[in-house]
Amino acid sequence: MSPFIVALIAFIFLLIFRILNVASQPQKPRLFFKDEKFASRVVEMSDLNSPYIPTRVWGFSGHIQTVLHSLIGRMKCPWPIGERTSVQLSDGATLTYDMYQPLDLHTSGEDVTLVLCPGICNSSESIYIRTFVHHAQRKGYRCTVLNHIGALKEIKLTSHRIFSYGCTKDLHSMVTHVLDRYPQTKVVTVGFSMGGNIVTKYLGEKTHDVPKNIVGGISICQGYDALSTMQYMLLWANFRRFYLYVMTENMKRVLIAHHQGVLHEDVKNRFALCERTILSAATLPEFDEAYTRRIHGYETINEMYRHNSCSMHMENITVPMVFINAHDDPIIPESLLAWPKNYAERRDKAVFILSAHGGHLGFYEGGLFKPNPVTWLDRTAVGIADAIISDTHSKKIQ
Repeated sequence: MSPFIVALIAFIFLLIFRILNVASQPQKPRLFFKDEKFASRVVEMSDLNSPYIPTRVWGFSGHIQTVLHSLIGRMKCPWPIGERTSVQLSDGATLTYDMYQPLDLHTSGEDVTLVLCPGICNSSESIYIRTFVHHAQRKGYRCTVLNHIGALKEIKLTSHRIFSYGCTKDLHSMVTHVLDRYPQTKVVTVGFSMGGNIVTKYLGEKTHDVPKNIVGGISICQGYDALSTMQYMLLWANFRRFYLYVMTENMKRVLIAHHQGVLHEDVKNRFALCERTILSAATLPEFDEAYTRRIHGYETINEMYRHNSCSMHMENITVPMVFINAHDDPIIPESLLAWPKNYAERRDKAVFILSAHGGHLGFYEGGLFKPNPVTWLDRTAVGIADAIISDTHSKKIQ
């Protein structure tokens, strides 16, 4: 065998070794907090004293975790039976959400609801949401899932707009509607990626009163500051530009699916939209410049990103808050994690959980090649919700 072939084989094995990160070992998540009592409750009820053990062959790679999450979602995904509700909003848009009833009594004995806000272009039909819902139902939670406006092709739009990165009025409308039906329920809000930004921003905004039923929030795999996130996403480092391209194409697909409503001639004339520029956008900033900021009335995309970032509102949050990120998330760089770290280390009833592995919304665990049906994220987030409910319950007893 020639030296060239030997060198090539060695290079391929080295590349595979690096991509799979097989030399890495399971680790316990790192926790940042000020409030030791609350953090201890979260650790105990979420089993955070144990290492997170990713799927052995490929689970130590943040890229593979992220790509598999995007392509297949979860293994053996259940299909929870829910009830879809439509709400007509003041701007003419039709909001839909899905509600799933608990399959067992919650350990607290109380009526408890998880309000879920999915990631970009996602809905109650996204596989990772369905798996999470099914696990939470079995633990005694009612789950309500926001369907981002435009994310479901079969739901016809009744206004000119789709969802946006930091729009909280849709979430607020769903929460209000749910509490009209279940006025005694305790609510924990859970946001995934873009939904994490929306949930955090919602809990800290001063433009509305946060309902007293909301006893805490959980934010998962978000970037906290949209302007900084986009600056990093435009770079090729860690293949972020590739992930940005995929997100941009998904946004364009949403518009194309609802072309008649969002790109009608009247809408284009009213908001000075150029359809060719929108559909040829190669990045989200280009898309937002051509479409999003115009629809929502911002002068610049920088203004839009600042206004829609939860980083501008975190200091106003008054309920317990837990943030989760993975160190190997290829989309969210480590520098952005200063936001939740600083918040958790200065505030009571706050914890920032940083796992070594998990990618972006992956967090597959167990097995050599085939992961467990329930992920580390499913287990941990529901355990955190239990800790928040327990903390509220102990206050009530005192």
